[in-house]
Amino acid sequence: MAVTLPEVVEELLSEMAAAVRDSARIPDELLLSLEFVFGSSAIQALDLVDRESVTLISSPSGRRVYQVLGSSGKTYTCLTSCHHCSCPAFSFSVLRKSDSLLCKHLLAIYLSQILRNCQQLSVSDKQLTDLLLMEDTRGIKGAAGTRTSRTEA
Repeated sequence: MAVTLPEVVEELLSEMAAAVRDSARIPDELLLSLEFVFGSSAIQALDLVDRESVTLISSPSGRRVYQVLGSSGKTYTCLTSCHHCSCPAFSFSVLRKSDSLLCKHLLAIYLSQILRNCQQLSVSDKQLTDLLLMEDTRGIKGAAGTRTSRTEA
């Protein structure tokens, strides 16, 4: 069973995607809605997208994982299939306190998909497995792997 975002978030992201398809920009009223739903994380996520900090890493088997270079300089590994991020804010604000729906890194991934501003990196299945295992042995604390080459999506 796939994990889904709350309906209000799904609808907002869908409206943003439609707006970008129609006019290549996100209208101010949708940006205000984004900020209303996500607070300051919305601005921070948009900044990460503007700085091209999101990388989709894919392997020949079809497995996909995202890495986001955070504003602190650390790289966080994110799994959109289950809406999980390795950052401390996700563990604390999303999982433990339930204050937020997503951290800024996950939100940046969804926004980069909408804006088509996501870097892409293809790796072997073994490299992706090693990256995820390295992440697991670090307790999912971030800073997993380094990017070797980046190409515009």
